[in-house]
Amino acid sequence: MSLRINSDAPNFEAETTEGKIDFYDWAGGSWVVLFSHPKDFTPVCTTELGYVAGLKSAFDDRNCQIIGLSVDPVENHREWAIDIEETQGNRVNFPMIGDPELKIAKLYDMLPETEGSTSEGRTAVDNATVRSVFIIGPDKKIKAMITYPMSTGRNFDEVLRLLDSCQLTAKHQVATPANWLNGDDVIIVPAVNDEDAKNKFPEGWKAPKPYLRIVKQPKD
Repeated sequence: MSLRINSDAPNFEAETTEGKIDFYDWAGGSWVVLFSHPKDFTPVCTTELGYVAGLKSAFDDRNCQIIGLSVDPVENHREWAIDIEETQGNRVNFPMIGDPELKIAKLYDMLPETEGSTSEGRTAVDNATVRSVFIIGPDKKIKAMITYPMSTGRNFDEVLRLLDSCQLTAKHQVATPANWLNGDDVIIVPAVNDEDAKNKFPEGWKAPKPYLRIVKQPKD
C-alpha cells in the first residue's frame, strides 16, 4: 500500500517496550510522531533516540506523542536503551515498537512485501529504507513524511518546526513560508479570497503580489 500525505495512517497491534498496544487506541486524540530505524545497535540511530528523549517535554507541550520502531524484537530494544542512555545522557522515555516480522515496516510502505517475514539475518543495509518520520494528526491521517539515508542523522528540531507548522495550518487557513519559525509571519492560503480574509485577518496584510498575502501568525 502506497502512503501519501492525507492517507489514513494504518492501524496495527504491536509489542512495544511499554507493553502491547493498539496504535489508534494508544494515540487517542493526540498528534503522533512515528519514527523508524533499520536495526538496533546502529550508531546514527543511537544518537537520534537519545536526542528525541531529551525533546520529549517539547512534544508533550504540543499534545504530541512519540513512538519509535525498529526492525528487531523488543528484547533487543531494551538492551539497546541501556547503551543509548549511557552514551547520549538521556533515558529512552517513549515506547519502541518491535517489528521482527517486518509487518509494520511493510504496512507503512518502508519495505516491499517481497522482503521476507523475519528480521533474523537481516542487516541495517537490508532495511535501509526503514528511516522515516511520519507526523500523524488526531484524525489519524498522515500530515507529513520525511525519509533519510542511514548516513544522515535526522534533525528533530526540524521535526518540531514541521509539527508546529502542521498544527498551525490545521487550525487556521494559513501556510508557512520558507524557514518559518513559530511566531514568524505566515501566508494567507489562496483558497481564502480577499473578502473572507478581511474578516479572518482584520488587522490587514502585506501583499507584494496579489497571490502573496503576508500576515502575522494567528494566535491560538
